[in-house]
Amino acid sequence: MRGFTLIEVLLAVLLIGVLASAAVPAFQSFQQRSDLAVAIDAVAQRYRRAQALSRAVSGDSPWGVHVATGSVIVFRGISFAGRNASYDELVVLGRSVIPSGLTDVVFDPLTGRPRSTGVLTLETSNGDTRFLTLNAQGTVLYD
Repeated sequence: MRGFTLIEVLLAVLLIGVLASAAVPAFQSFQQRSDLAVAIDAVAQRYRRAQALSRAVSGDSPWGVHVATGSVIVFRGISFAGRNASYDELVVLGRSVIPSGLTDVVFDPLTGRPRSTGVLTLETSNGDTRFLTLNAQGTVLYD
């Protein structure tokens, strides 16, 4: 009779377990890098959207962007705290991306120039970091 012995089955299960335990950290690292790339593009696009809405004097009000862990919000108003929440445009990001630095930006009506400039840092728990710079003319630069 032919078949598998208990030892052969256990060795096969053990081999699959070792391979899976090596693949999971690699997948998590890949997922975090992917979340970071998506987040940097999403934030840059939201800066441009808020700037365009401000230039168009949409609603006769300035527009801005608020970046938080897990989300980016385009808002209408002079600040995130004083915004009209019914106009919020929410984009959900990966929870592994943590923002710091320039997390709130408001653009002036007509000119589209930002009221604050600087660098937004997006970082993941595995140490990958990307930077997004907003200059005085409203140009968005990132690597």
